[in-house]
Amino acid sequence: MTRAPDLPAPDMIAGLPVLFVMAAEAEYGPALRARIRPLMTGVGPVEAAVELTAALAALTVRPRLVVSLGSAGSARLAQGQVYQVGAVAWRDMDASALGFARGCTPFLDLPRVIDIPHRLSGLPVASLSTGADIVSGPAYTAIAEDMVDMETFAHLRAAQRFGVPLIGLRGISDGAEALEGLADWTRHLQLIDGRLAAAIDLLEAALARADPALNLTA
Repeated sequence: MTRAPDLPAPDMIAGLPVLFVMAAEAEYGPALRARIRPLMTGVGPVEAAVELTAALAALTVRPRLVVSLGSAGSARLAQGQVYQVGAVAWRDMDASALGFARGCTPFLDLPRVIDIPHRLSGLPVASLSTGADIVSGPAYTAIAEDMVDMETFAHLRAAQRFGVPLIGLRGISDGAEALEGLADWTRHLQLIDGRLAAAIDLLEAALARADPALNLTA
């Protein structure tokens, strides 16, 4: 049985409709709950693409911005810290047997790594790899990007389809050590919740002053 998507109206941030998008309730802690009501798309690129596309098609108020936020893994970035996504790749795509570069979708005019030109002043920028697998331990050595998640690339493609800019915000929940269970992912989520909320406060201030670094016309 398929579920009907929950369709919260975009949050009004500095007078603009902003749609926040997350994967899992575990990432949606009290600090975020005090600020936003996100669309929950579920885990993985397929669910992320399906649910956000359905929401953008059905919403009566078109968001001015989509913000994809939640946790990410990294073996090189600081655990518990929040980073904004400067560029995102899709690590699942591999049509190299047909002569296409790995990571590039055949017949789609997009580079392997897609730049996200929208910036929040005061937050560090990192590259991101999206895929359907949980990355752990030595698997990080095969990934060129700084951090990994399971939804942002799909959120970006859905937002692009509707002509809506996207910002990605990710807190590093794991990656310093090999994962041994769910608790290794959830350990830092409360800390990340507070820091993602602080990033949303930065976004509100940037929107209020029309910060050109946001580049929302791109």
